[in-house]
Amino acid sequence: MKRLMSTALAAFALFYLAGIAAAPETPSKPDARPAVSTAAAPAAAARHFDADEATREWLNTLSPEARAKSDAYFEGGYWLILWDFVVGLAVAGLLLGTGLSRRLRDFNEKLIKLRFLQTALYVAEYILFTTVVTLPWTIYEGYVREHQYGMSNQDLGAFLGDQAKSLLLGLIFGTIVLTVIYAVIRKAPRTWWLWGSLVGVVFIVFGVLIGPTYLEPVFNKFYPLADGPQKQQILSMARANGIPATDVYEFDASKQTKRMSAHVSGLAGTTQISLNDNLINRGSPEEVQAVLGHEMGHYVLNHVFHGIVEFSLLIVVGFAFLKWSFEKLRVRYGQRWGIRDVGDVAGLPLLVALYSVYGFATTPLNNTLTRTQEAEADAFGMNAARQPDGFAQAAIHLSEYRKMEPGKWEEIFFYDHPSGYHRIHRAMVWKAEHLTDADIAAYDAAHPIIAMPPEPAQK
Repeated sequence: MKRLMSTALAAFALFYLAGIAAAPETPSKPDARPAVSTAAAPAAAARHFDADEATREWLNTLSPEARAKSDAYFEGGYWLILWDFVVGLAVAGLLLGTGLSRRLRDFNEKLIKLRFLQTALYVAEYILFTTVVTLPWTIYEGYVREHQYGMSNQDLGAFLGDQAKSLLLGLIFGTIVLTVIYAVIRKAPRTWWLWGSLVGVVFIVFGVLIGPTYLEPVFNKFYPLADGPQKQQILSMARANGIPATDVYEFDASKQTKRMSAHVSGLAGTTQISLNDNLINRGSPEEVQAVLGHEMGHYVLNHVFHGIVEFSLLIVVGFAFLKWSFEKLRVRYGQRWGIRDVGDVAGLPLLVALYSVYGFATTPLNNTLTRTQEAEADAFGMNAARQPDGFAQAAIHLSEYRKMEPGKWEEIFFYDHPSGYHRIHRAMVWKAEHLTDADIAAYDAAHPIIAMPPEPAQK
């Protein structure tokens, strides 16, 4: 779900620009898989099966070293949230405090007579400037740090190439969206916050529609998954749950990252089932089914629509906050910064900074909304795929970059997915209730001791 919503990023430019100082998550060279102990994961004997004990045995397949590494990586991400926020505010301060923003506006007004073209040119200049200024931070966060933790397969050239593609998309969509929003602001100076937020929502829907087909292929090659039992199982599960997909696509994420992912995305006839080559190459068949069952849950439970409604409400509130806070600061500092009114594009850095304040403050709420949907998709996927051990295997793989056992409030504030502990525990609770079902009993009979499957040699 998170991947699907990110396709709207290029469309909803205020979110893009408010976080422009932060580098996209683009990992690097693969490290060894998490150490797996020789301790058996939960045995299948129904009379002795205990969900709590089985969960602990799965968690014990991770070595202390692997746990420490993933904890350090994930906890470091908490600080990145803060530093991304600080860097964004620093960029806004630089543009406003030095007068560069107003000088760019004045230059464009002398160069071009049409106001909407002046706005479009300023937005493009703003995106280019902020991208260049924050490039060192982007490289650290998205390249250096990812290599430190063995999460990326990219060399620097490939990483910068993806950054250039992101910049191009930002220039195209960001310029269009913000030019339209500024036109709305000037047309409705009293109620711009409401109409402007609606423009943002429209572009989010547009991004969701075109993302899987037109945006994601900019970064990765998509091709039909090879025919075989695995593909037929996925399509069968899709048909059984009313998902109108006629093919399954694989994409080459391994050129960028070692992370495993998949998604069922699209609206209005653009539905597409996609999984990356890491999931195919590193995951067991039951793990692949479990992950796809989860992703199908997002589709069947209409999480895209629910997410649009929920985040649209947050956007409307965010724009109302912009209207109130922008005017307060303009009255106090507008003359110093050279900002005439809210319709003056020289005030864009201030709008972006204020929205980043709102976004930073609502991070726990955003995470909770997303985490709730992820938990619902987990429950759906468990019943659709009927692969509790595959689900546990997937959670263990995700432990490479997610802390498995956070504290209660830590999970509430910082997790946009349920923790690995909770996901495995729910899978084992589900298994405990289905031990005598024919398929579960047959699986357990064929796997008396369940261990993480060996990973294939790198091609």
